[in-house]
Parts: sequence; C-alpha cells; structure tokens
Amino acid sequence: MRAVEDKSLSHNVHMPQLDGLRAVAVLGVLIQHFMSGPINQVTNLGRLGVILFFVLSGFLITRILLEERDLHTSLNLSQGSLVRSFYARRFLRIFPIYYLTIALFAAVGYGPVKDHLVWHLSYLSNFSSSFIDGPD
Repeated sequence: MRAVEDKSLSHNVHMPQLDGLRAVAVLGVLIQHFMSGPINQVTNLGRLGVILFFVLSGFLITRILLEERDLHTSLNLSQGSLVRSFYARRFLRIFPIYYLTIALFAAVGYGPVKDHLVWHLSYLSNFSSSFIDGPD
C-alpha cells in the first residue's frame, strides 16, 4: 500500500526547470503590455508567452491526469471518480481566488468588472467580450 501512496503524490514533485519557462512566458506578456518600440513591431511576445503558458499548463495537467488514472486503476476506482476528483481540486484551487478578485474589483468600482459583473460571476466574461463589446 505504501507504493500506491507514493505514486499518488508524484505529481506534486516540483520541476524547477519549468519555473524558467514560466518566467519567460510572463516576461513576454509583460514586455508586450508595458513596453513599446521596435521589439513589439517585429514579434508578438505576449502571444508567444500566452501560448507557452498554455503548453506548460497542458503538460502539467496531462501528467496529473495520467498519474491519477494509473492510481485509480490500481485501486480499482471508476473513471468518473477520477474526473470528479480532478475537477474538485481545480475548483478549490482556482475559484476562491477568482471570486475574491472579482469582489475586490467590484468593491472599488473598477469599470470593466462593475459593468459586466453578472458575466464575470457566471464565469462567462469571454462571451461578454465577444458578444457585447465586439471583437478587438
């Protein structure tokens, strides 16, 4: 039983080499947003940073799901319990800080949040941007 416990924790192993890639991704976005000049005319560092961040996220999430699948298989648990467990962890990790951020911006009267509060609270702000505000 000890081997199963160790395997369930293997996705928590820190991979420091990915920290450097995350830093490159964030730096690309920051340069795109806050620095003007020839570098932004030649390349779209913000877009490259976002793509890199999504690739890293996909890699890490896939790794977690594959390890959890192996664990659930060895414990003879259903695929449904794997999916429920995964989404419960995601929910507990992302939603509290998301709603805290929305509440803080709404409390200080930040226009883009205040004006579309229902869209943000229902987690549909991307649809608001597309249907109400129109494409960029």
